[in-house]
Amino acid sequence: MGDVLFQITDEQLETGLRGYPVGYCTTSFVDPEKGLFYRGRPVVEFRDMDPEAVMFFLYTGKDPSGPDYKAFVEYLRKNATLSDDVVDHIEKLPKQGHPMKLFAAALEIFGMIEGKGEYKKDAAIMMSKLPHLVACVINYHAGWGETKKPDPNKGYMENFAEMVNVPNKNQEQLTHVFRLFNILHYDHGGGNLSAFVGKAVASGLEDMYGALTAAMCALAGPRHGKANQDCLTFVKEVAEKLGDTATEAQVEEHIRALLENKQLVYGFGHAVLRKEDARASILYDFVEENAPEHPLAHIAKMLRQAGPKVLKENPKISNPYPNVDAVSGTALVTAGFDYPEYFTVLFGLSRCIGIATQVIYERLEARDGKGTPIVRPKYIYAGKK
Repeated sequence: MGDVLFQITDEQLETGLRGYPVGYCTTSFVDPEKGLFYRGRPVVEFRDMDPEAVMFFLYTGKDPSGPDYKAFVEYLRKNATLSDDVVDHIEKLPKQGHPMKLFAAALEIFGMIEGKGEYKKDAAIMMSKLPHLVACVINYHAGWGETKKPDPNKGYMENFAEMVNVPNKNQEQLTHVFRLFNILHYDHGGGNLSAFVGKAVASGLEDMYGALTAAMCALAGPRHGKANQDCLTFVKEVAEKLGDTATEAQVEEHIRALLENKQLVYGFGHAVLRKEDARASILYDFVEENAPEHPLAHIAKMLRQAGPKVLKENPKISNPYPNVDAVSGTALVTAGFDYPEYFTVLFGLSRCIGIATQVIYERLEARDGKGTPIVRPKYIYAGKK
């Protein structure tokens, strides 16, 4: 079979590689109509499962039952505590800037002290200790005092909710929302920015922690992980301007005014989806079931109804429906976690699981075990000659 010849046009360059196949992803994919799937199963099937069970399924591809799953849970609980050395170094880092920078630095320190230099071993260590690390980062950055150590008799997100020293917290509500948020954000295909960056860094044979640190720096931007923080700000601004009992018609009028003034409407649209994000639907249900009277719950509901109606009028908008960021922040706030600066850190707590699993595939399993080559795309020189 001869070489396949093709011509590159200017329109295909500087597009962020959007839509260009570059490899395989074995853990998840996004269907434009049906939403996110973990290893061939729609994400809605996992909404009531324990995080450990979903992690095991995503990581191994096996059903979460039997001795292998039991051993996995036991490993997570037995190895859930960071070394005192890691905690001590985290609590000496600067607090200036967004907490995602602190999280990224903490990950690198974690790897320097506890890393083994083997992708699979380091993925397992990371999964087990990440809730403790993230709790330390949040408590230290927020000034919420010392972080207690994980209880080996408690579940993954139950422990996390207990370790984060949220003032006046409702333990049951926090556990519920953290569990759901965690499950829904584990993975999202192979080409999202944070996953791609993490795998690209690992392609140079950087270790797991360096790859995840780079991935979290990619996640931190407002066009990626920080979108959930920005979307909550948007919901709050609408509530403040229109009042927390605003009607759908009032919200619709407000959206039209924003668009006419060339201002952004946050929480709508998606690179792949052409329907409402299934994860958003799950979180809207959560808010309706657990906090229907909360003022932000009402505004989020009105935006859900009015937004698509207005956005559909623009033929250039391919997806006028809510994405997960439209409501994830509202869900956290209604459950008692009104600290938007930490939303992206919570996102990272979850997404590290999927990225680590994808790194393992690309380094140890792809191309019959040879691994993918170092990422090296071609750029065309456009300067002076």
